[in-house]
Amino acid sequence: MKDKKVLFISTEVMPYMPESDMSFMTFETAKLIHRKGIQTRIFMPRFGVVNERRHQLHEVIRLSGINLIIDDIDMPLIIKVASIPKERMQVYFIDNDDYFKRKAVFTDEDNKLFEDNDERTIFFTKGVIETVKKLNWAPDIIHLSGWMTSLIPVYLKEYFKDDALFKESKIITSLYEDTFEGTLNPDILKKIKFDGIPSDKINTIKEPSFINLQKLAVENSDFIIEGSDKLSDDIKKYIQKLGMLPLAYKSRDEFEEPYLDFYLNQIL
Repeated sequence: MKDKKVLFISTEVMPYMPESDMSFMTFETAKLIHRKGIQTRIFMPRFGVVNERRHQLHEVIRLSGINLIIDDIDMPLIIKVASIPKERMQVYFIDNDDYFKRKAVFTDEDNKLFEDNDERTIFFTKGVIETVKKLNWAPDIIHLSGWMTSLIPVYLKEYFKDDALFKESKIITSLYEDTFEGTLNPDILKKIKFDGIPSDKINTIKEPSFINLQKLAVENSDFIIEGSDKLSDDIKKYIQKLGMLPLAYKSRDEFEEPYLDFYLNQIL
């Protein structure tokens, strides 16, 4: 298994973000897989709430310096990295001063969604994939967690479809109740189409709500994991409608054996 590679992309990872089901499971699953001799890399946004000094983040100059085009505007990509203590696992952080410097995650002081969360999501999506390309690191599995990763499957299938690095990659999406009220900026459709992704591939997010972003991720993934025990009936019915059989929710105390079997015997 030492030649196998798993790319974890998550909105939240311990110890850089507060403990939640998502941050815990991303960290623990990566650790579990890593200890089996499988190569792992973890990517997450460098939100302004991440304490760079405490966690010893440093910029990777050789990976930074790319400009990503978001809605016809050049936005500089900054890559930072840190090592998880005792685990010899590297975590890469996608950063940009305009999108991630603010000392908040998705909402302002009035608990309203940031107007540019759509652009931040597109930037994160393209930033991760472009960085993995620059590393020339072909993952056998791409494991996604959090609504901010919802565009990655469709971008891999459309925007990056001619890139040989991801041809054999299997996509797992873990679904969590990291929900938000309302919708993202509806201009997200126009901004995604600017990247040459056809309208029919993103019809699901005509209304860019949390549930619809989850649905878009599901319909473009190969495997689904129920990361929360209280997923909405809407998303559960959608998974059934597509004929997918998800790995059912497992508690923190019982996930290791089922997850290992899922990875080692069903996918790799």
